Amino acid sequence: MGMLDQLLHGFSIALTPQNLLFVLIGVLAGTVIGILPGLGPMSAIALMIPIAYGMEPTSAIIMLAGVYYGAIFGGSTSSILLNAPGVAGTVATSFDGYPMALRGRAGKALAIAAISSFVGGTIGVVGLMAIAPGLASFAVSFGPTEYFALMVLGLTAVVSLGGNNLVKGLISAVVGVMTALVGIDSQTAIVRYTFDLPELYEGVEFLIVALGVFALAEVLVMLNRRGQGGARKGVTSLRLSGRELGRIAPPTLRSSVLGFFTGVLPGAGATVASFLSYSMEKKIARDGDTFGQGNPKGVAAPEAANNAAAVGSFVPLMTLGVPGSGTTAILLGALLVLGVTPGPTMLADNPDMFWGVVASMYVGSVVLLVLNLPLIPVFAKVLNTPRAVLVPLVVVFCVVGVYGLSFSVFDLGLLAAFGAVGFLMRRNGFPAAPLILGLILGGLMETNMRRALQISGGDWGVFASEPISAGLLAVALLSLLPALVRAVRGLRRGRVGPSSPEAATDAGAVPDGGSEDQAPTPRG
Repeated sequence: MGMLDQLLHGFSIALTPQNLLFVLIGVLAGTVIGILPGLGPMSAIALMIPIAYGMEPTSAIIMLAGVYYGAIFGGSTSSILLNAPGVAGTVATSFDGYPMALRGRAGKALAIAAISSFVGGTIGVVGLMAIAPGLASFAVSFGPTEYFALMVLGLTAVVSLGGNNLVKGLISAVVGVMTALVGIDSQTAIVRYTFDLPELYEGVEFLIVALGVFALAEVLVMLNRRGQGGARKGVTSLRLSGRELGRIAPPTLRSSVLGFFTGVLPGAGATVASFLSYSMEKKIARDGDTFGQGNPKGVAAPEAANNAAAVGSFVPLMTLGVPGSGTTAILLGALLVLGVTPGPTMLADNPDMFWGVVASMYVGSVVLLVLNLPLIPVFAKVLNTPRAVLVPLVVVFCVVGVYGLSFSVFDLGLLAAFGAVGFLMRRNGFPAAPLILGLILGGLMETNMRRALQISGGDWGVFASEPISAGLLAVALLSLLPALVRAVRGLRRGRVGPSSPEAATDAGAVPDGGSEDQAPTPRG
C-alpha cells in the first residue's frame, strides 16, 4: 500500500500543468528526433542539458526522459517506411516492418509498432516501479565475464537469423566485429586497421554503417529494379482486426518482459533487447520461417522490447547511479548538473523526483500513443511518393544525417562504401543483421573480455567457471544448434551452397523489396 501511495504521489507531480507540458515537449521532440537519422537521443539530450539547467530538477529530468523514450518510439517510423533506422534500437523493426510497407501494409505496421511500444513502455514502468531495488542489486552481480557472455549470446542469437546458411551469418557477424575494432585501442592507445587515415582514428560511426547497409542499399536495389515496377503497393486499411491483435499479443508481452530485464543490465540497452526478442520470437513462432518477409510478430517483438528496455535502463541509473546505456550516461550527467546524485539513497532523498519520473513515463506512453495513432495515415503517405522523388529524398536523408555527425566529407565516402557493401550482401544472400549487431557489440565484447582476463590473470577458464557466464555461453551454443543441424542435413542431401542463398536473395529479396533479406535472409 505504501508503494501505491507513492505512485499516486508521483502522478500528482507528473500531472501538474507544468510537468504535463514538459512531458509533451519531451516526447514530441523525441519522436521527431527518432524519425530523423543523425540526431539520436544522446545528442538531443546533450543539446537540451543547457535548457534544463535553469529548470526545477524534477521537471527537467521528466522532459529529458521523454526525449529518450520518445526517440525510441519514433524511430520505428523511418525504419518501417524507408528502411532507414534513425535509432539503433529500431534496426530490428525494419526486418519485417519494411516488407510489410512494400506490400501496402504500412498502416498496419505503424499501428502494430505504436501499440507494441505502448505495451512495452507500460510493462517497463510497472517493472521499474515494483522491483527496481531488487533488480538493481542483481545487475551489480554482473561482472566482465557475465557481460562478455551476454554479448556473445546476443551476437549468436542474431547470427542464427541467417536462415539455413549459418556460415554467411557468421561471416557477416565477423565483419561487423572487425569494423567495431577500427580506431585507437582505448586500453593500449594502439592504432588499429585505420590504413593511416586520421579520419578512422575514432572508429566507424554506427549511423554510417546502418544507413549505408540499410537505406542506401535499398536505393541501389530500387535503381537496379527500375522498369520492373510494382514494388510498392498502395496503403491499405490501418485498422487491426481482433485476430491480428490476438496474434501479436503473446510476442508483445514476452518481448516486453525480456526487454525490461535486458534494459536493467548496464551496457545491454534497447538495441540488444530488440535483437534478442526478435531472435526469440523467430525461434518459438510456428511461422518463424516467414520472419523477414513481413510477419507482424517481427514488428511487435522488437518494438515492445526496445521501449521496455529504455524504461528498464533507468533502474541502474536511478538506484545505483550506474548508466545502463550511452543515453542514460548523458542523463546521469544531466542529473549531476542539476545537483542530484542518483544512487541507493535516491528513493529516500528525492522521492518526488523518482516517483514523479516513474509516473511521467506512463503519462508519456499514453501521450505518444494518442499523438501517433492519428498521424499514421500521414506517415503512411510516404509510400505513395513516386520512386523518382523517393530515391533522391532517401539519399538526401542519408547524406544530411551522416554529414551532420561530424561535417566530414570522408564520412560521406564511408556511407557510399557501406551502401555498396549492403547491396552486394543482399545480392549474394548475406544477412545484414549480424553485421550491425557485431558492430554494436564488438567493442563491448572486447572490453569485457580483456577485463575478465586481467582479473583472472589470463585464465580463459574464468568464462566457464562463473555460473552465470557459463549458463549464458551454453545458451549461446544452443542457439546455434538448429542452424547447424539444418546445415548438416543440407550437406547430406547436397542442398547447401549457392542454391539456398540464391533462392533467398533472388526469389525473395528483390521482389520483396529485399531490404529484409538483410534481416534474416530467412528466405534462404
